[in-house]
Amino acid sequence: MHTPARPFTPAQRLHNKSDFDRVYKDARRFADAMFAIFIRPNGGPAARLGLSVAAKIIGGAVRRNRIKRLVRESFRLHQHELPAVDIVVNARHGARDADNPAIVRSLEKHWRAVSKSCASS
Repeated sequence: MHTPARPFTPAQRLHNKSDFDRVYKDARRFADAMFAIFIRPNGGPAARLGLSVAAKIIGGAVRRNRIKRLVRESFRLHQHELPAVDIVVNARHGARDADNPAIVRSLEKHWRAVSKSCASS
């Protein structure tokens, strides 16, 4: 059976500081050792993603890019389950040395929490 294509387009990204600031200002927050997730309804047709992966916390470019790649791919695969919210994902110290399956599990738990919290509000 063919699974539907789930692209991650530029329209699904938060691009500028004002987008990030709007989410931080009025956000619902979810956190664990690896990620702090901030969400805010966007009134648009789909969820949008912004990433904040600081070198000070995660380390060099190779480590940061791995985290960003995993977050983007996880978002891409779960976007159809998410409500129309802007999401900012901040990487925390726990993500620095975590293996890929642990990071994916953490993100899946966050996506479920986002869907559940928005369904109940």
